[in-house]
Amino acid sequence: MDIITNYGFTLVVIAAAVGFLMAWGIGANDVANAMGTSVGSKALTIKQAILIAMVFEFAGAYLAGGAVTSTIRKGIIDSAFFVNTPELLVFGMISALLAAGIWLALASYLGWPVSTTHSIVGAIVGFAAVGVSSEAVEWGKVGGIVGSWIITPAISGFIAYLIFQSAQKLIFDTAKPFENAKKYVPVYMAFAGFVMALVTIKKGLKHVGLGLPAEQGYLISIAIAVLVGIAGSLYIKRLKIDPKAEKEAQFVNVEKVFAVLMIVTACCMAFAHGSNDVANAIGPLAAVVSIVDNGGEIGKSAELVWWILPLGGVGIVAGLALFGHRVIKTIGNGITHLTPSRGFAAELAAATTVVIASGTGLPISTTQTLVGAVLGVGMARGIAALNLGVVRNIVVSWVITLPAGAGLSIVFFFMIKGIFAA
Repeated sequence: MDIITNYGFTLVVIAAAVGFLMAWGIGANDVANAMGTSVGSKALTIKQAILIAMVFEFAGAYLAGGAVTSTIRKGIIDSAFFVNTPELLVFGMISALLAAGIWLALASYLGWPVSTTHSIVGAIVGFAAVGVSSEAVEWGKVGGIVGSWIITPAISGFIAYLIFQSAQKLIFDTAKPFENAKKYVPVYMAFAGFVMALVTIKKGLKHVGLGLPAEQGYLISIAIAVLVGIAGSLYIKRLKIDPKAEKEAQFVNVEKVFAVLMIVTACCMAFAHGSNDVANAIGPLAAVVSIVDNGGEIGKSAELVWWILPLGGVGIVAGLALFGHRVIKTIGNGITHLTPSRGFAAELAAATTVVIASGTGLPISTTQTLVGAVLGVGMARGIAALNLGVVRNIVVSWVITLPAGAGLSIVFFFMIKGIFAA
C-alpha cells in the first residue's frame, strides 16, 4: 500500500505510456478488420482506407468508448486475490499493457493479423497465474477464448460462403447479371443495413448509455434496413447500362454497386471497432488510475478520467497511420483475390457473426472473424484460390498470441515488482 502512496503519480504516468503503446498496437493491427477487404477489392486505395478509418475509429473510441470500463478486462482474473496487495494488480496491468503492446507491434510489422483481445487477455493471465496465484485466473473463461479460435472463424466463413454463393447464383451466373442485380442487390443492401445498425447499436452505442432494449434495437434496425433497401433500389434504377452490353461490362457495373456497399459497411465496422476495442487499452489503464486515486481500493468498474479516452483514440489513429498498411495488405491481398462483391460478402459475414456473438455471449475476436470470412469466400472458389502459406502463418500467429503475451507479461511483472518493491 505504501508503494501506491509513494509512487502513485509515477505509476499512472508509466501506465499512460504503455496504454498508449497498446492503443497504438490496436490501430496498427486490428483496424485491418474494417478496411482490409475494401483495399483488397480495390473499392478504396490504401491511403483512402487509412484516412476513413482514422476518422471513424477515433470517433468510435472517443464518442462511444464509454464513461465507465471494467477494471479487469473480460473478468479473466479474480480481483479478490489483490485486495491486500493492490500494488500487484497495478504492476500486473502495466506489465500486461507493455507485453500486449510489444507483441502487437511485432505482429503488425510482420503483417500478421492477430487478436488484440487475446493479446491483452494472455498478458493478464500470465502475470496473474505466475506472479500471484494460478487460482486467481478464471480458467473456464480462458478455455472459452481458446475455443473461439475455431468456432468464430468457422461461423463467419460459413456465412460468407453462403452470401458469396447466393450472389453468384442470383446475379453473376445469370444471362442478364445487371437486370438481376437491380432485383437482388437492394435485398443485400437491406440486410447490410440491418446488420450494421445492430452492430452500431450493440457494439458502438452501448458504451455511452444508449444501449437500447433488445426489442427496440431490432425494430430500429429493421426500419433502417427497409429505408436502405428502398434507397438502394432507387439508386440502382437510375444507373444506365445497355442491356445488350457484354457480360463483362455488366459485371463491372454490378461490382461498382458492391464497392459502394463495402465502403459504407467498412465505416460502420470501424466506428463499432473503435468504440468496443479501445477498452483493451483503456481498461487496464483505468484500473491503475482508479486504484491509485482510491488509495488502493479495487472496484469492479472505473470511471474514466477525462484524458484516458482521447489518449486511446489518438493511440489507435497513430498506430493505424504508421503500421496499419501492413496488416491491411495481408487481409486484403494475401489470403485470396478479392473483388467488391467478394469483399462485401466477407465484411457482411463478419458483421453478422459479431451480432450473433454479442447476442449469445460467445467470446469473439473480430480479427479471427474477418479472416474466417475471407477464407470462406476463397473456399467458395476452391482451395486453389487460397494462399495456403499466408493462411498457415496467420493460424500460427493466433496460436502463439496467448503464450507470447503471457510470457512477456511475466518477465515485465517481475522486473517492475523488483524496481518498486526494492
